[in-house]
Amino acid sequence: MYFNDRIPEERNEVELKRAFEEEDENEEEVLTVQDLVDFSPVYRCLHIYSVLGDEETFENYYRKQRKKQARLVLQPQSNMHETVDGYRRYFTQIVGFFVVEDHILHVTQGLVTRAYTDELWNMALSKIIAVLRAHSSYCTDPDLVLELKNLIVLFADTLQGYGFPVNRLFDLLFEIRDQYNETLLKKWAGVFRDIFEEDNYSPIPIVNEEEYKVVISKFPFQDPDLEKQSFPKKFPMSQSVPHIYIQVKEFIYASLKFSESLHRSSTEIDDMLRKSTNLLLTRTLSSCLLNLIRKPHIGLTELVQIIINTTHLEQACRYLEDFITNITNISQETVHTTRLYGLSTFKDARHAAEGEIYTKLNQKIDEFVQLADYDWTMSEPDGRASGYLMDLINFLRSIFQVFTHLPGKVAQTACMSACQHLSTSLMQMLLDSELKQISMGAVQQFNLDVIQCELFASSEPVPGFQGDTLQLAFIDLRQLLDLFMVWDWSTYLADYGQPASKYLRVNPNTALTLLEKMKDTSKKNNIFAQFRKNDRDKQKLIETVVKQLRSLVNGMSQHT
Repeated sequence: MYFNDRIPEERNEVELKRAFEEEDENEEEVLTVQDLVDFSPVYRCLHIYSVLGDEETFENYYRKQRKKQARLVLQPQSNMHETVDGYRRYFTQIVGFFVVEDHILHVTQGLVTRAYTDELWNMALSKIIAVLRAHSSYCTDPDLVLELKNLIVLFADTLQGYGFPVNRLFDLLFEIRDQYNETLLKKWAGVFRDIFEEDNYSPIPIVNEEEYKVVISKFPFQDPDLEKQSFPKKFPMSQSVPHIYIQVKEFIYASLKFSESLHRSSTEIDDMLRKSTNLLLTRTLSSCLLNLIRKPHIGLTELVQIIINTTHLEQACRYLEDFITNITNISQETVHTTRLYGLSTFKDARHAAEGEIYTKLNQKIDEFVQLADYDWTMSEPDGRASGYLMDLINFLRSIFQVFTHLPGKVAQTACMSACQHLSTSLMQMLLDSELKQISMGAVQQFNLDVIQCELFASSEPVPGFQGDTLQLAFIDLRQLLDLFMVWDWSTYLADYGQPASKYLRVNPNTALTLLEKMKDTSKKNNIFAQFRKNDRDKQKLIETVVKQLRSLVNGMSQHT
């Protein structure tokens, strides 16, 4: 009798697939494999060979054919990873194959044995795992990975019900879980980028109680002082903060979905959630924040708001801890509970933003300083500070008003950094090697500008400085200019090196450089013209000062 190479028939496998995919509308009617598959050809063949006394031949033939069919069933379509239907077809045909084998095992005597089905299943399982590992690696859609996980769980539970060991499938699910988290992290990186792009980096305005409640329903913010204020009022953070907080919670929910039905303890699920959330905070959100901070269009005002935002997000981390605890019912006090590392993420972002503030502030100062247009040969000062410098000071005043909202000593550090940078820039302008000659009138004009800097520093543009701390940023310039305008060389040279020297901050090299620029080398009208007319001995004095300064400079170089 002819025995079909395809056992069971295609029609029967389609029927079985349909049963696997769809829930029967009539729950009382439970279809069995016998209802779905016609086994009569197998029974007839087995009966014929038994009558002929040649059961072994049929057994060998049957097993050989089924192994061939198993290899066909286990071969996936090349595009299986593109849709959930591709995976579903793959699983249903494998389930169909092994359900048939289990039925044959239980209704026939010796046609197949448990050892044979176990061997066949182990072979199939290795192939299935290799196929799923390869195909799932192509998947970039977390929703598809989640559906694949659900299919694998259903597949494993189904075959476990027929006595096939499926532990290796659940081990594979842990690998796929890591990949699922990676796809989630990529998806949320885009979500965070969009939130940052849409933010206006201004405090959230609220005009009534309803708007106030909407914000605090999204983000755990508590401030008794703000509550007491009358409307309209503003939250200190900008719109991105509640949006980010909501999305972190959404990520936790999405991550939790994969843990469902994995037969894992609450402790393990809690650990999974905390680890994946840590990755979201320390890698994805951190990277998005750092990229945002370094964008050219993000100015000083935006950076100040970002620092304020990260402070509030950092404070909200404990609420995220509670959120996970409420989901898993695992106390944070448990010894092995993983902590959230969001604090470090927001601190790192804040430090980066602070550094960017100092850099951008210095760049802005440089832009103003480049507008300086001194007449270095002027005989008399203008009598008022230079326009570029007054514009710069007005800018600094306005920006430091914004800085008062910054936490801690950031505003003070920024202010000190700005004053020090301005002082250095002005000093470099005086000592520029391209500048060959400076008149006393120019020095006096320059002094008017430095006086304005000192007045700005003493006006406490940022609160919290002790005494004249901020003014000391300009001390090097002040002592240098005083030395030249008072022409106090005898004091300078006599007290040089003494801790109580009036000109302690004036380096001999700096003094020499500036004095060289003021020497009468071009015979033009300068400070020394009157000396030549009135008393030529003064010129000798200057030469003496130059020599003594050079001697000091040489002495310094020999000691280094």
